[in-house]
Amino acid sequence: MRVARPSGGAAAAVGRAVAPAAVALVLVLLLLVIVRLPWAGDLGMHAATLQRLRHSLPHPGSPLVDADTPSPYYSPWMLVLGIVAKATGPSVFVVLRVGALAGLTLLVTGVWRYVRTLSDRPVAPAVALLCLLFLWGPLLFEWSGFLGLNSLALTVSYPSVFALGLAFHFWAWLARALRRDAGWGTWLGLGALWAVILLVHQFSGVVASLGALATLVAARPAREVLLRLGAAVLLGLAALWAWPYYDFYALFSAGAGLEAVHRPLYRDLLGRFGLALLGVVALGLRLRRDGRDPLVVFFVLGAVVFAAGGVSGHYSWGRVLPAALIPAQLAAALEVVSAGRRSVRTAWACVLGAALLAGAWTQAGTLGYVVGRAALPGAVAAKYRAPWTGYRWITPWVKYGDVVMARTFPARQIPAYGPYTVAPGYPDVFLPDAGRRDAAVRRYFAAGTPVGERRGIAREYGVRWVVDRAGGAPDPGLRKVADGPGGQVLYAVR
Repeated sequence: MRVARPSGGAAAAVGRAVAPAAVALVLVLLLLVIVRLPWAGDLGMHAATLQRLRHSLPHPGSPLVDADTPSPYYSPWMLVLGIVAKATGPSVFVVLRVGALAGLTLLVTGVWRYVRTLSDRPVAPAVALLCLLFLWGPLLFEWSGFLGLNSLALTVSYPSVFALGLAFHFWAWLARALRRDAGWGTWLGLGALWAVILLVHQFSGVVASLGALATLVAARPAREVLLRLGAAVLLGLAALWAWPYYDFYALFSAGAGLEAVHRPLYRDLLGRFGLALLGVVALGLRLRRDGRDPLVVFFVLGAVVFAAGGVSGHYSWGRVLPAALIPAQLAAALEVVSAGRRSVRTAWACVLGAALLAGAWTQAGTLGYVVGRAALPGAVAAKYRAPWTGYRWITPWVKYGDVVMARTFPARQIPAYGPYTVAPGYPDVFLPDAGRRDAAVRRYFAAGTPVGERRGIAREYGVRWVVDRAGGAPDPGLRKVADGPGGQVLYAVR
């Protein structure tokens, strides 16, 4: 008996259905992650930013320490969320969930619109989203501004996700404006949007700028378009100058304090991003077809800036790496739907499918942010990284505006609930005495520091509470108030 085999058209139809279904499942997973909102990385910084804006929209001060200084975290997007928090009154973590939902929606729709400017194939946006999420490497990697699934699950409420979503919409709008000979209003709107992206997340703003430059190089705009483009750039620069919450241009001289933090971006490149080399091959194919392909130009710009940062020691430039990864990932996706012969498309789809499965397996531990480690199979549980515990346990005693003496790790979380710490848990380029505060914390917790000196430090910074390990209280005059997870203790300063 002869068994009927599916025709090439039927197989293609199955392929066209798989990608949207996979995207739908991933989006459901991310929505459930938003409900759980796992805590890691900079979540405490963004929650602290909302705390300050909710209490004082015009003059919030430093998010982390009791000082009247500006902060680049007071962006237009955080200002909107701060107004929501002030007007409605829910926990800042509820507001961050709302922001996460908005950011995820903006990102998905932005990718959809931008890919539509590169391909008219219906399945192209879905395949592109899968590549952005899974075409990474065999080593787990997470950092804000990077769109791997695990990274996105931990940073979905961050301004970087919102900024990248705006960036994709920005590129799509720019590409259409160049094709349709748009008027002055469109170009001025593009200039304003460019400024907003830079203010919301500076590193993603650089990525957005390189993507826009690539689009312009590929389009070869006419002279009259260049005049409108110049007006758009001037408007954007003026908006950056006029933003009242921090001096955007002062950030150009503040990179030295960020280099050590970003040096790890230059390690294990093949392990973290090796699967994206498939996209580099796709870019080579696109280059043969068009020497000014926008994705090729975008990749080259991003790779050059990234490499320059590594050679020169400006490791903070490593944050531009998405400007190389995004075009490579998109090129890999588009090659599946745009390759000439069906046999070539089929072969490319098989290779890309295997790479996506490998990337998905690397990030399978993301499921644990929804169901917990106990519900995961052993092999998947081994890939799961538990989120941070948080410091809600101190809130029955520690009130908004109280100053807490704490080491670096708890100092990254405690301000999320309203208190301040003596030293910021993150680099603060606008805090003039940040080094002195760091030294004071180290001196306070040092084993050989006299009790009198410790009490002098506490008085200088108005310390009311100390968080330390059990048995590690450096001042016998402190009063124990509560025990926390991991052997931590909250002490009251007498």
